[in-house]
Amino acid sequence: MTNFSYVTEEGFKKLKDELEHLLNVERPAISKLIADARDKGDLSENAEYMAAKEAQGMLEMKISKLQDMLLNSRVIDESKIDTSKIQILNKVKIKNKLNDKIMEYTIVSESEANLKKGKISVSTPIAKGLIGKKAGDIVEISVPSGVIPFEIIEISR
Repeated sequence: MTNFSYVTEEGFKKLKDELEHLLNVERPAISKLIADARDKGDLSENAEYMAAKEAQGMLEMKISKLQDMLLNSRVIDESKIDTSKIQILNKVKIKNKLNDKIMEYTIVSESEANLKKGKISVSTPIAKGLIGKKAGDIVEISVPSGVIPFEIIEISR
């Protein structure tokens, strides 16, 4: 059974652009390094050749992973996102009931998560605890530092 990853159109484009870069820029560059190292003679003692082959293996693994991610990604139509309860791509404003700190997060796929931009992965403990809840609900979420009660203040797109 395949697990799909739901992404925004922007996130899907970013993955496609990265794959194109790897295929059209990085792969030819590594092929050239291998060819140059091969021209230097005995391959069994050629550290340059071995390093280039190792880099090629790593690159091919990364390309394969990106291709799988793109294949298993589903683009979400952001205009059809429901804000009556929390789901992926919702922006949520929550209040930590222990210290009264208000935080705002957008729940996104793992590939789009970026805490500095306020985007948390749907697989994080906080997002898992919020999914399906409504504004006004108080939820207790188990995080590495313990159980924290949060009040859901607002849900938006």
